[in-house]
Amino acid sequence: LREYYQRQKLFMTPRLLGLAAALLLATAALAGPAPLRLLDDAGREVALGHAARRIVTLAPHLTELVYAAGAGDRLVAVGKYSDWPPEALAKPVVSDAFAVNYEALAKLEPDLVLVWGSGTPERIKSRLRALGVAVYEIEIRDVDGLIDTLRRIGRLAGTEGVAQARAQAIASDWAALKARYAGRKPVRVFFQLWDAPLMTLNGQHLISSAIAACGGTNVFAELPTLTATVSWETAVQRDPELVVTAGPAGQMAQPGRWSAFRQVSATRHGQFAHVEGDLLARSGPRFVDGARELCEAIDDARRGLPQPVFGLQKAASGPTGPNPAR
Repeated sequence: LREYYQRQKLFMTPRLLGLAAALLLATAALAGPAPLRLLDDAGREVALGHAARRIVTLAPHLTELVYAAGAGDRLVAVGKYSDWPPEALAKPVVSDAFAVNYEALAKLEPDLVLVWGSGTPERIKSRLRALGVAVYEIEIRDVDGLIDTLRRIGRLAGTEGVAQARAQAIASDWAALKARYAGRKPVRVFFQLWDAPLMTLNGQHLISSAIAACGGTNVFAELPTLTATVSWETAVQRDPELVVTAGPAGQMAQPGRWSAFRQVSATRHGQFAHVEGDLLARSGPRFVDGARELCEAIDDARRGLPQPVFGLQKAASGPTGPNPAR
């Protein structure tokens, strides 16, 4: 009899364990998946009941980041000028820098909208939240932030594997770039965002991190805001050795008003460079490619190699420069 009960105990134990496991699974299924909660770059907690399946991006670099994170097939609409990768051109456009087509966006029933922290107006963010849409703000200030953003988008979209691989590739490329140009002679750089009025960026801007990685020195690093207007008088006094502009690929640098100030090192030596804006100025997954192009321009200036410049000789033919305070 004792032997009989011992056998029953042996057979009952796994059955009971199996039943308990089944009950736990059933309970979890009834409760649904655990909500996904992440803090965005504004410090707001964004909660999703499941991985995002219908994503809208309101800026071109956010579109690029979603594709890089392996979630391009979940994009249902994008912001204007979202032209990379090429398949993004087929997506409906629901916004530009100043306005959103809320009716069109609502019809798409997005479960996640990615917005640019400093680029999307607050009134748009507030209106989207009032519509009950999950809004996730992204603000990238350095390459570490870029890498972290990729990983977070992967978590939000349920594509962690692809996002992690791309993030690691960017981290490796960035480390290699910094190592290549480490210890080289500094070059004073003015990065020109606009010429009338004259605008540049400070040391906290992502582009400034590229300047530093290339061995350059941002001559307006101390500015209190990311971008700012500066006077020509002050810019000339900073005596940049290289002036950089960004825009469409394949264009030559155009010195513009700089050519009149022959007391400036960049003008005397013809050191003006143009880099592809979509690579460097967008805080996206191609940033390191743009930084590499910038490094080559800075290295050419460092070695005194001539830059391909449009119209410099004619514009700089005068014996002295005008009063830069004008």
